[in-house]
Amino acid sequence: MEAPPFILPSESPFMRSMCWLIVCSVFVVLPAPISWGQSSKEVTAAVQPFVDRNELAGAVMLVADRNEIRMEDAVGWANIADKQPMRTDSMFWIASQSKPMTAAALMMLVDEGKVSLDDPVEKYLPEFQGQMVVVEKDEEHVLLHRPVHPITVRNVLSHTSGLPFRSALEVPTLDRYPLEARVRSYAMTPLEFSPDSKYQYSNAGINTAARIIEVVSGQPYETFMDERLLKPLGMKDTTFWPTETQEKRIATSYRPNAAKEGLEAIKIDQLSYPLSDREHRRPMPAGGLFSTASDVARFYQMLLRGGELDGKRYLTEQAVKELTSRQTPETLNNSYGLGFAVGANHFGHAGAYSTNTIAEKKQGLIYVWLVQHAGFPGQGGQSQGEFRKAAANVFAPATN
Repeated sequence: MEAPPFILPSESPFMRSMCWLIVCSVFVVLPAPISWGQSSKEVTAAVQPFVDRNELAGAVMLVADRNEIRMEDAVGWANIADKQPMRTDSMFWIASQSKPMTAAALMMLVDEGKVSLDDPVEKYLPEFQGQMVVVEKDEEHVLLHRPVHPITVRNVLSHTSGLPFRSALEVPTLDRYPLEARVRSYAMTPLEFSPDSKYQYSNAGINTAARIIEVVSGQPYETFMDERLLKPLGMKDTTFWPTETQEKRIATSYRPNAAKEGLEAIKIDQLSYPLSDREHRRPMPAGGLFSTASDVARFYQMLLRGGELDGKRYLTEQAVKELTSRQTPETLNNSYGLGFAVGANHFGHAGAYSTNTIAEKKQGLIYVWLVQHAGFPGQGGQSQGEFRKAAANVFAPATN
């Protein structure tokens, strides 16, 4: 099951150099990454010990401001057994980092006046009419009441709707059924609490928002994403279906071995294989995208610039404010925006296999951390924190 989002400091173990490796053979010479100078070396040197101790397979680390990339480095291995070095263009399953991108796509329709955040979901998806909420439940009975109000678009984007994490259709993998069928299954399921009364991390909510995109735009969700957001932003390696060529660049996933003192390679158990299969694999708006560090940085640069990048406007400043500001009631502990985990001066999101991106508003910096780990042995979970600390010392010393 995909883990909840986090921004450092984290409530889960997803914390996580310059190691220029040129792999030569008679036939192939891999190009070295761009050199970012001494400042990059200081950051990657903070992460290298985790690789040396076999607590971290490898990572791609990027720091950017609203205008340019300040550093981008790779450390360690994309595949340990094959001695395949991690590269800055390595691809990763970014999992729940897909959520902010889906939310941003929906906000385009809000900007156009085609969707309102406070509209009930049933206005766009009639199957949600009459949905009930569980107020009592035990082995003998279930008592249902009408909710205080129907779930809203704002609710499904902020995990305050009462929808479950996923439905029975999404077992064992999350990508086998059409989006329409999955969302219909959510509508048939009673809410687990009354809207706005709790926070419960919900893939179902974000997937429901994506279905609204389909109904309102008249396009498949994945087509809307490609044509309105990903391709215009130049996110050329961000996709639900990596090509066979891209698959070769995907970093191997790892978890602690049985002895908890090393790493073992694994497949992503939430997805179906082959990943390039467009016939049987369906897009998963809440967590299905693969991407690269530079692609993810493009998305966050657009947001730090108030919805504009390279002279093209994607979102209004008001839409960006809604996305990146707290939407959960102050009575709840969780601070979440629309598709983003947020704080007073930052916004971002993590993914199930330990990827994480955070934009610091005060610093004006974006930190992208891409790894593929379902847990870490030893102190590997601290590697992301060491990257963030070292990068902040180098690139934002005045704010520390």
